[in-house]
Amino acid sequence: MFTGIIKHQGRFLGYGRGKQELTLEAEALADRLSEGDSLSVNGVCLTLASRSKSSLVFNLSRETLSLTTLGGLAAGTPLNLELPLTLETPLGGHLLTGHADYRGKVVRVIERRPGRRVGVSLPAAFRPLVVSKGSVAVDGVSLTVASLAASSFDVELIPLTLRHCTLGRLSPGDAVNVECDILGKYVYNYLSRNPR
Repeated sequence: MFTGIIKHQGRFLGYGRGKQELTLEAEALADRLSEGDSLSVNGVCLTLASRSKSSLVFNLSRETLSLTTLGGLAAGTPLNLELPLTLETPLGGHLLTGHADYRGKVVRVIERRPGRRVGVSLPAAFRPLVVSKGSVAVDGVSLTVASLAASSFDVELIPLTLRHCTLGRLSPGDAVNVECDILGKYVYNYLSRNPR
């Protein structure tokens, strides 16, 4: 589990074994992780396969490649990184699994100094899982839904978020990983299977 509060960034180095492996540079985290440990990489929970002094290697499944942005990274791309939640970690964001629901697209970026408003596509299948003023994660960052339309939602990015994660680099057309709120998913699933 994760909280969506980004405290680390890394840099994509390359793929291995025909995109079955992803290597990233994360010098600040390399000595804190062991083989088998989890790390959220742009909102996707990956398991560490191996590490060196400054780089980390993760396996990529077909599911991960088909549902997330991790199969289309360019060398040097900055990445949001988050260590797993512990019982001593403050829950400053919201509960995240690191299992992205879909690969969304940035549909608009509006400057609202000192912050920024970003619109993200919302497929009809996921519309019931996103609510105004509810929680959503974009590339692993815990955010509040500022407004909701039929096929998109907007989030407000405050200056702190713009400084500490990769979302400040987003432009219209960019692909992002979206994870809907886990509590909402369970409630929706229960109610849709148990109508009154």
